[in-house]
Amino acid sequence: MRLQDPPKEVSRPIRVGILANPASGRDIRRVISKASVFPTAEKCNMIQRLLGALTVCGVDEAWMMPDKGGIATVIKRFGQTPEGKRLLPVHFTDTDIMETPEDTRLSVRAMVAAGIRAIIVLGGDGTHRLVAEECGDIPMATLSTGTNNSFPELREATLSGLAAGLVATERLNLDDVTRREKRLLVEVNGETRGMALVDACISADMFVAAKAVWQVEQLRELYVTFASSEAIGLSSIASLVHPVGRDQDHGLGVQMDPDASQKVMAPIAPGLFAQLGIQRWDELKLGSSWAPSIDRGVIALDGEREIEFRAVDKVRLSLDRHGPRVIDVSKALGAAAKHGIMLSDSNE
Repeated sequence: MRLQDPPKEVSRPIRVGILANPASGRDIRRVISKASVFPTAEKCNMIQRLLGALTVCGVDEAWMMPDKGGIATVIKRFGQTPEGKRLLPVHFTDTDIMETPEDTRLSVRAMVAAGIRAIIVLGGDGTHRLVAEECGDIPMATLSTGTNNSFPELREATLSGLAAGLVATERLNLDDVTRREKRLLVEVNGETRGMALVDACISADMFVAAKAVWQVEQLRELYVTFASSEAIGLSSIASLVHPVGRDQDHGLGVQMDPDASQKVMAPIAPGLFAQLGIQRWDELKLGSSWAPSIDRGVIALDGEREIEFRAVDKVRLSLDRHGPRVIDVSKALGAAAKHGIMLSDSNE
């Protein structure tokens, strides 16, 4: 089954990107917590379900990132099976495989250059942050396959693929079924050095070391775009003192001190709790900016240490709503039902 193709103003193929991080869900927090590893086999199954949904919607091509983790190999083999041949073709970006975050950046840039109309991301907070930094205004559908998953949704891939396909084929009004996310920007000496979709945490550590944050003794400041009471990760610290919704026009800043009298017990990774001293918290308005209270340390973005700074550096953080455009799957499927998009005449 394939929906009737919508009118096309140009003959350029309708393309959707699928960015599946082969390393998501396998960082050190999986070793020291009780989280299960998200296997490559399940990621491949999810991608096959996405391809089926995109085909039904009339998408012409899917574009993916090459990898050495096994995902690309499985999907190529699937494309040669009778089932795979009935679905839309999958193209892989002609980008180098370095098995670093740069793979994601380069591949998303290549997809954007190829003219994708939407991108579906399988990963955790860190993967989605990398894609968001490169995809510009292209709408993103999020799927949770990482360790910290505050930003992406835990949802059946078939439905996310359907929503992304309906958006890509322009059957839905983009402004009606997407939301613009908040973001935290980090500037060092006047240069933008990074972006966080969920949280930016400042530690008194002096080196990046292992990127994932799971030891909390040196944490001093936490800034969040939103803080869900159902969150796992550093943003759970904020959610347990003052929850903040994605749709609210502010974030939250939390000052931490090991000697503070007020303590919070937070789930900083699946099955892993930590007690932190909370000195104070304040709402952060959109458009506001501020400097860290300590003059040297490390800034972790969405749970991963990224930026070292020293006393000679001028560091500023700011909050705005110029983050990625994210497809609201519930709204998209609701709009499809309201407008009868999935209905067809059996006599046609």
